[in-house]
Amino acid sequence: MVTDLALDINEKIYLDLLKDCLSAAIYEESSWRVVETARQAPKGAFRWTPLVAIRRFVISQLRKRRLLLVRMRPFDASARAAGKDWPCFGYTMVGRARLDNLEWCIRDVLERNVAGDLIETGVWRGGSAIFMRAMLRIYGVTDRVVWAADSFEGMPVPEGESDGWDMSGIEQLQVSIDEVRRNFARFGLLDDQVKFLKGWFKDTLPMAPIKRLAILRMDGDLYNSTMDALTNLYDRLSPGGYVIVDDYKGWPGCRRAVHDFLDSRRLSPEIREIDDDSVYWRVGDRRLKADDVAVVAS
Repeated sequence: MVTDLALDINEKIYLDLLKDCLSAAIYEESSWRVVETARQAPKGAFRWTPLVAIRRFVISQLRKRRLLLVRMRPFDASARAAGKDWPCFGYTMVGRARLDNLEWCIRDVLERNVAGDLIETGVWRGGSAIFMRAMLRIYGVTDRVVWAADSFEGMPVPEGESDGWDMSGIEQLQVSIDEVRRNFARFGLLDDQVKFLKGWFKDTLPMAPIKRLAILRMDGDLYNSTMDALTNLYDRLSPGGYVIVDDYKGWPGCRRAVHDFLDSRRLSPEIREIDDDSVYWRVGDRRLKADDVAVVAS
């Protein structure tokens, strides 16, 4: 249990600098875009041409020689803060606004002593989970675990068009568990309070040895990945804990999964906006309906 959550100036500077490092906001070159061999367009928007074939051949030959082809782009600080671009290097795509939200949610559950661990489903290079562990370190919390759940092989192939866009072939998203472990270690945050769940969510989450959660942060993009996380983890959330949905507005399948799940449970939480893509809600809170407003007014 944490009794003093006040941060001194050095701890505040550390967290601010950590956010900038994790999002690579301090490096303008991080805005350069890695040119991929796989298509990144939604299904139906891609056309095969001889030029595409040549590009894929050239890129594949460069990769064999451990070389990357990048497209130079100017750094856009506002886009990075909002998580609108993919950093060429760095540890997270979520941007400053979502890291600020994560800090606020963690501090809130610690202040209110909401029981449970912290988990991110879909960690990429580990940035948000690294920040979770840093927060526990700053506050001297030793009785909670950060769980990092991911295939560590990239995104799954969608089960259908309604599941979401097929980004399974994008090499930039294929980050191994060993690389994520090294990323934790670079920040001095790899210890026994960090646990990894490797595999597809439908296989790992049902049997995950997690008793209680205070924070569930979902970044699975697809309908099924989002539904797998909610179905297997929501009941482990403590009242007063938080659900954070990274892809709520950007991926229609993700948003649909959220509402299909909530409707199936007859839940109507107050869903709050973080930025143009992401939302969160507190478990146990509910949106006031017309009848509730009438009662309050009377």
